[in-house]
This record gives sequence, structure tokens and C-alpha cells, in this order.
Amino acid sequence: MKKNLIKNALAIAIAGSLSAQAFAIDPQSIRLSDGVVFTPTLKVAETYDDNFRAVDKGKKSSWITTIAPSFQLNADSNKSAYQLKYIASSDTFHSSHKDNNVDHHFTADAGFEFDARNRLVLDAGYHDVEETASADQKIENDKFNTKNLGGVYTFGAKEARTQVDFGANYEELRYTNGKRLNSDKERDTSSLRSTLYYAVAPKTKVLLEGRYADFDYKTFSARDSKNRGLLAGITWEATAKTSGSFKLGREKKDFTKSVYSDKSTGMWEAGVVWEPLTYSSFTLNTRRGFDEGEDNASTIKSQRTSLGWKHFWMDRLYSDVSYARTDKKYQEISREDNRDDYGLSLTYQARRWLDVGLGYTYAENDSDVKSESFKRNIYALTVNASL
Repeated sequence: MKKNLIKNALAIAIAGSLSAQAFAIDPQSIRLSDGVVFTPTLKVAETYDDNFRAVDKGKKSSWITTIAPSFQLNADSNKSAYQLKYIASSDTFHSSHKDNNVDHHFTADAGFEFDARNRLVLDAGYHDVEETASADQKIENDKFNTKNLGGVYTFGAKEARTQVDFGANYEELRYTNGKRLNSDKERDTSSLRSTLYYAVAPKTKVLLEGRYADFDYKTFSARDSKNRGLLAGITWEATAKTSGSFKLGREKKDFTKSVYSDKSTGMWEAGVVWEPLTYSSFTLNTRRGFDEGEDNASTIKSQRTSLGWKHFWMDRLYSDVSYARTDKKYQEISREDNRDDYGLSLTYQARRWLDVGLGYTYAENDSDVKSESFKRNIYALTVNASL
């Protein structure tokens, strides 16, 4: 199949509440017709979370049963590929049934290769989510949905020295809490991105990238702003056992109204995979830039770095070890958060269609605002299955 046509679509990570394990099974698809296949999978997990509201005081713990079926439909031809996917993730809290919830995730992707120099990737999504670890947990869980529509057009042959990407995306964020709770966070976001690549070696390219984003808040218009960013960097593929990219630049946020002063910061993004052995790999991801504000903050200067190590001890047995550090500086208010996340999991590939995993995660947030500090332990037993 021409899965490579949609490989670069804007990805949406569906993060489970229990494990950071990779979905490693090899699902068997059902062929519906020429070029059309249907792939169902099922994830079942039992976890124990000793602080599922992520609070400093008044902690609540529970065993949580998660059932997450997914259904994927793929169709392709010589010059195009399409994918529709739906995931329903049901959480049952055995010690707090009022927190039971079902999240829904719909995504659609399409890729077109018009000729050797012209390619287009489109994506759309709808996500309906309920979170127990929310700032408003004393009232009710955060309930929200997002809708997005975007695409990337690429000009330039894959083997050409120069390529250009033009990307656009539109996203809506809406909260469905009662009494208009969180209405100040509701916004529409329109963004544009253009990236110029120039090959300096067969598998290495330097790049120059420009970004623009317009944030339009529905009620809290003081946060209306426009972000502009310019980055330069390098990207490489499978060079000396590593692959990845690095971008460095500067970002500026201009507020439409004069309630807040404009902000600027240095920014970077990097992702590197190092495979010293065929059965062992290390990953590094890091980002610095602006996040949208909350809790009366105009914006948040955020810096996050994560490290991971995946190692196969036997043909069917592998472990994942991870660590992440996130630092957030809230602008206009006196608050700074420093969060550490640790993860460890062991997965056994019992069959082509069946994985069984054990996982443990620990999170600790140290905040200037005492009520925002917390410690959290999650233990998980996970089963991933397919046809």
C-alpha cells in the first residue's frame, strides 16, 4: 500500500492513561475489495492510579479498567491513499463511578502524488475527551472537544536538491462543562507554515522554516494574539545509525489588545533516534517555545525534553524506559512548574496478534502554587489484540 503518502500527515497522539508502551502488534487486515482493507484492534488494560486527580491534597486512588477498540479503513490506488480511523476509549473507575467516561477520536487522512514534483497530504480530526486530572476537579472533570482540518503541499521531486512544503491548519477548541466552566480557554486557531529544504548530502538537508498562528478566543479576548516564528536547522535520515532533525530560531507573540505586553523567546525543536544495535534504540526529543496561557496567565514559556530507550532482550520480549522534564513559566502571574515523568514497561509479543505488557509511571510536579504540586504513581497491565 502507499502508506508513505500519508506518513507525513499531522499526527494526533492518543495518549492512554496507563502506559507509554508502543502498539507493537502486527494486525491482520480484512480485505473488503481491491485496494480497500479494514483493520480492527482492541486494547484492554487494568491500572491502579494512586492520584488520578493529580492534586497535592485530597488524593483519590482507584483501579481503572480501560477498553479501547479501534477501527481503521484504508484505501489506495497508484497515486493516492486514504485512511479513516475511529478509537473509543472507555475508562471505568472502580472507586469513583461518577468519573467513568468514554473518549472518542475520529481521524481522516488522504495523500495524493500528482506527479514526481507535486504531492499533497490532507488530514482532519474530531476528539471528544474527558480528563480527571484537571484544574477544575473540585467542580467537575474537564470535558472538551477539538476539531481540526489541515494539509501540507510539497513541491519538488524526492531526489531533487530543493524541496518546499506549504502547510495550513485550522483548529477549534470547545469545552462542554456545565455553567460555562473553562469558556475562557475556548479558541479558534489558524496556522500557516512554510519550509524550504536544500540537500547538502544524499540523506542530509538544511532547512529554513517560517510559521504564523492566529489565536482567536471566544470570550477571553485579552488573549487574542498572533505568533510568528522563524527557524533554521538540519534534517537527516539513517546516517551513521542516527536519524532526526534539529531546528533553532525565535518566536514572537503579539497580543491584539494592550491588556498584555508582547512577548518573544528563543525556540528550538529537535528529535533524534540513535540505533547503536539492531535490537536497541535511544530517542531524544526536545522543544522550547510558547504555549497558550491559562489560569490568568497571558502565555506560558515551555521547555520539554524527553529521553527513551527501547531494548529487545529476546525476539519477543522488549523493555521501554523513559524520562521527561517539563519546565513552565507562566507570564503575568507568579507561577513556575517543574515536572518530572518516569516510565518503565516490559512487553511480551505472545503472538503476531497479541501483546501483553506491564508498566509503571511516576510523575511529580513542583509548582510555586502549592495546590498545583502533586506526586502520582500508575501501575498497568495491558493487553493489545487484533485479528
